[in-house]
Amino acid sequence: MTIVNKPQKKTISKQLLNGLRKICGNKKRPLHEPYFKGSEEKELIKCLKSTFVSSKSIITKNFEKKISHYTKCKDAIAVVNGTSALQVSLLAIGLKKNEEVMIPSFNFVASANAINYCGGIPHFIDIEESTLSIDPVKLKRYLNKNFLIKNNFCFNKKTNRKVRAIIIPHLFGHAAKIDELVRIAKSKKLKIIEDAAESLGSFYKGKHTGTFGDLGILSFNGNKTITTGGGGAILSNKKKITKKIRSLIDLSKKVHPWKFDYLNVGFNMKMPGINAALGCAQIMSLEKIISLKRKLFHLYQKEFYKNEYFELVKEPVNNRSNYWLQNIRLKKKFKKFKNYLIELTNKKGYQTRPAWKLLHELNHFKDCPKDELKSSIDLYSRIISIPSSPNLIKNR
Repeated sequence: MTIVNKPQKKTISKQLLNGLRKICGNKKRPLHEPYFKGSEEKELIKCLKSTFVSSKSIITKNFEKKISHYTKCKDAIAVVNGTSALQVSLLAIGLKKNEEVMIPSFNFVASANAINYCGGIPHFIDIEESTLSIDPVKLKRYLNKNFLIKNNFCFNKKTNRKVRAIIIPHLFGHAAKIDELVRIAKSKKLKIIEDAAESLGSFYKGKHTGTFGDLGILSFNGNKTITTGGGGAILSNKKKITKKIRSLIDLSKKVHPWKFDYLNVGFNMKMPGINAALGCAQIMSLEKIISLKRKLFHLYQKEFYKNEYFELVKEPVNNRSNYWLQNIRLKKKFKKFKNYLIELTNKKGYQTRPAWKLLHELNHFKDCPKDELKSSIDLYSRIISIPSSPNLIKNR
C-alpha cells in the first residue's frame, strides 16, 4: 500500500498549479494548439481558386520543396500522415514478413503499428534519461550479446529472425544521440529510419533531425509544431529510394500521361493540395513558432527553478530543440503523485497528460521480443506533459 504524505501532496500541487496559472492564465488551456498568425487564409483561398485541391497539385510540390530547403535534405515526399510515412519507409527499405524492427517501448504507438502493417515484428529496446530516446550504451551491449551478422544481415540469436531496421525517435522535439546510434546500427547492418514526427525544426550538431539515417519521417498533425491539418513527409537523400517511395504512394502506377497500368500493389497516400497550401503558409512561420516555444520553456524554467519535487525536461547537449511539448519529470520519490497531479490540473482547466502507455504493455504487442526496459518503465512513471502552445506567450 502506497503511503501518501499529505503535506507533500498539497505543496507539490500548489507549486505546479501556481506555475501553470502564472504562465497560462486562468483560462482553459489545451496541451497544444496550432499557431495561425501568418498567411494561412491567403494560401488556402489561393488553393481553392486554383481548383488544385487534390493530390496532383503543384501546391504539394511547392510544399515539398520548402521542406527540403529547410531541412537541407535532397527530397521531401509529402504524404497523408506520419503513420503512412513510417509504413511506406519500412516498405521502401525492404521490410519483409516476420522480420524484426527495433524501436523503443517508450514511444507513440504509430511506429509499432506501421511495423505490424508491413508484417514485421517490433523488438522493444530501452531509452536513456537525458534524451528520452534510445540509449546508445545499452543498445550496443544488447546487440553484441544477442545478435549476429550472417550473409551481411543482422539476425536475432534467440528467434533466428532477420532484423531489418531500427526506428530512432526524437521525442518531444529533443534529438536522440543520433550520430552514435547511426554508427552502432550500421555496424550491425541495420537500416535506419528516424522518427522526426515531433522534431521539425530541431537540429543535432547543426544538422536537421531526420537527415542522418536512410530515411526520416515528419508529421504535420493538428497538434504538431506546424500543421497541414493532417499530413506527414518522408525525407530522403537517395534518388533510387525516393523514386520507389513516390511510386508506392501513387498506387504503384506506371508513369504515363493517360494509361492506367500498375507495377505492384500500392497506396493512395499523396498529400492533397489543400493540406499542402496550409503547410506552405505554416512553414514560413516555423522559426517564429520555435522562438515562442523556446521562450515558453524559459518561462517555465524560471517558474519551476530549483523545485524540490520535479524538474523541467530540457534540451540535451548538442541540441537546438523545437520544444514541441514541455514536460516535467518528477523526482523518483514523488512519482506516486503523477496521476493525482494530472487529474487535478485537468480539473482546473490545464490539459496535462502522461507519456504514452509503454508499447510492450499493450495486449497486441506483449509477446514481442524485448530488452530489459528499466529506464522506460521508470521514466513513464515520472513524465507529465504540460501546456505547450506558442500562443501562450503571443502577447509577451
